[in-house]
Amino acid sequence: MDNTTTGEGKGRCFVHAQVDKEWPVSAVCASPAPGVERRLDAVRALQHALYRAAKADPERRFHALYDKVHRRDVLQRAWSQVRRNNGAPGIDQITLAEVEEYGVSRLLDELEAELRAGTFRPIPARRVFIPKPGTQERRPLSIPAVRDRVVQAAVKIVLEPVFEADFLPCSFGFRPKRAAHDGLQVLVNESFAGARWVVETDVADCFGAIPHSGLMSAVEERISDRRLLSLLRAFLRAGVMEQGTVRRPVTGTAQGGVISPLMCNVYLHRLDRAWRGAYGTYLRYADDALVMCRSKGQAVAALARLTVLLAELGLRPKPAKTRIVQLTAGGEGVDFLGFHHRLVRSRAVPGRAGVTFLARWPSRKAMQHARDRIRFMTMRARLAAPVEQVVQEINLFLRGWAGYFRYGNSAHAFDQIRRYAVMRLALFIAKRHQRGRAWGFAQIYCSGDDLGLISLNGIVVAPRPHRAWREKSNTAGEGRR
Repeated sequence: MDNTTTGEGKGRCFVHAQVDKEWPVSAVCASPAPGVERRLDAVRALQHALYRAAKADPERRFHALYDKVHRRDVLQRAWSQVRRNNGAPGIDQITLAEVEEYGVSRLLDELEAELRAGTFRPIPARRVFIPKPGTQERRPLSIPAVRDRVVQAAVKIVLEPVFEADFLPCSFGFRPKRAAHDGLQVLVNESFAGARWVVETDVADCFGAIPHSGLMSAVEERISDRRLLSLLRAFLRAGVMEQGTVRRPVTGTAQGGVISPLMCNVYLHRLDRAWRGAYGTYLRYADDALVMCRSKGQAVAALARLTVLLAELGLRPKPAKTRIVQLTAGGEGVDFLGFHHRLVRSRAVPGRAGVTFLARWPSRKAMQHARDRIRFMTMRARLAAPVEQVVQEINLFLRGWAGYFRYGNSAHAFDQIRRYAVMRLALFIAKRHQRGRAWGFAQIYCSGDDLGLISLNGIVVAPRPHRAWREKSNTAGEGRR
């Protein structure tokens, strides 16, 4: 899923998990056996063919892709993806519902004709600012018009398999069949192997600082189709409208666009391939990077090398989020992909010594975000809403939030959030009936099922080194709680 206009900013904010119904081709999926194409729809077959061709010849430049973008089945798939994301309108104020009323087939006919004739021109995206979960900062988000999002999605469908053939295993963000938990598992494995020095950093204003010239140069390493390159340049130059003024900067790929995450990965792939294992184990999720090292000297060298490589790309680390941390039992930890990671030691039991391992649980920001969301759903201004509706909304949030954070040592954090949800619901009920807090708690606990509020017990899966993170734990405690 891409977070084009859902208010999540740069991809997932790691407070909930989503499962896509349709996945583009990926390097994780092996090339289909002979005859498998017959069982695939035409768009997936196209993606598999492009991926296999790119994988077979790393030096190949594709010169005939533009005609694939305006294929009707590709545009139809692009519309389905845009519709599923349920985004907001762009500067033209045309909503998805209005497009459906106008006629989806009619819109796709127009886009196909404009793309064939070369007359399609994107309009500036609408710039809004959304809060960053757990902070006072606000993140700029660009919302393209619906018709522009459809074309961007079509371009992404065609380009993604070509570049997926080149992307390295150290990259986890915005890639099909790769999840944040895959990157988190690397931390567990490397810590178990003895890497206890961590370099963490964040590329400063990554989506806004990527130079257009460098980005197009990276794209042209694989694409030589002039019409497709011109279309990409048109999207980059379309600019954004903020407070009635259109700005067309020479850097950045507007954060919020359908194709922006792919373009970010294409550019930062140059960083990935320049990295050498002698500096430590490197992994990246979009603009967040982390290096696991075995000594302080290696960590210092890794940070210096990372700074140099970013400077060569016209980027720089964000000072506030760049540091070196030594992982020690009971010492400080690091925040990465929504989790707080810390080295802990398990309790010793008769006949068995304690074990030191890298544990993770929801970070302070993630916990505060969860409380803020629950408090918003139960605030005084919503007292007119039925209790059943409020419970349903809380459950919907808790399922998504816990669905992501359940893969960790999160039992205690889940207890805290569940108790907070019960407390806020009790206050909501008490205020609604102008009664005391104790009366509200009594209504919940005497109902027999906590008024339908879901439980977060028994769902935690503790990570284990060199074991698939989706597998359930065989041990007692966290895995069976």
